[in-house]
Amino acid sequence: MAETRILLGVIGRAHGVRGLVRVTSHTEDPADLTAYGPLSDDRGRRFTLSWRGEGIVEVAELVGGTPVKVTDRTQAETLTNTRLYVDRAQLPPPEDADEFYLADLIGLAALGVDGAELGRVAVVHDYGAGVSLEIETVGRTPLIVPFTRDCVPVVDVAAGRITVVPPDEVVAEPPATEVDLSPSSSSGLTRGSPTTPGLGVRSDPRVKQEDNEGGAPTTPPRPTCRQEVPA
Repeated sequence: MAETRILLGVIGRAHGVRGLVRVTSHTEDPADLTAYGPLSDDRGRRFTLSWRGEGIVEVAELVGGTPVKVTDRTQAETLTNTRLYVDRAQLPPPEDADEFYLADLIGLAALGVDGAELGRVAVVHDYGAGVSLEIETVGRTPLIVPFTRDCVPVVDVAAGRITVVPPDEVVAEPPATEVDLSPSSSSGLTRGSPTTPGLGVRSDPRVKQEDNEGGAPTTPPRPTCRQEVPA
């Protein structure tokens, strides 16, 4: 079942001494964070936000329907890392047929092209280089599938399911080791290490399904979807 709340932002560290805080907005336009009315946190508290600068807001907690402003740094510091949500029903539907809210994808049943159940979508990963779905399976390692039309040809949020073409598993050879026999070598053994990309997570709570290689949809005999597994 899809989540009923959408994470829109996170309160950061205090700014100054008058109760202002920094905030990270997860809306497509960061300024829209304040456009949805009161936001709730994990404890059920409700807050209103007012912009006071770029990335800086004034916070007021609604107590009995009355806004009570945060007025000093000590109060502001207690809100650090507070996650702010809006009810899913308050958000407009995605504008594009290939665009989805992350919360709508989580929990969908994942079926193979033969109709067999593979598991459920547990996590949506979006590190900026392409969206992928983590499918939780029973008794197996979670399956990671690129969120492309070739690998996920059917997304039916209303029916609560997606169709998945499991990736072909390709054995990844371990990096070769090289012995450094030069006098300057301190250990005598060097090993190349793969480059680790930074995790530049995009903030928009929506994702768009892409074509493989960024082009038009392809129709090969076998969808070109592969996943490396350790040797």
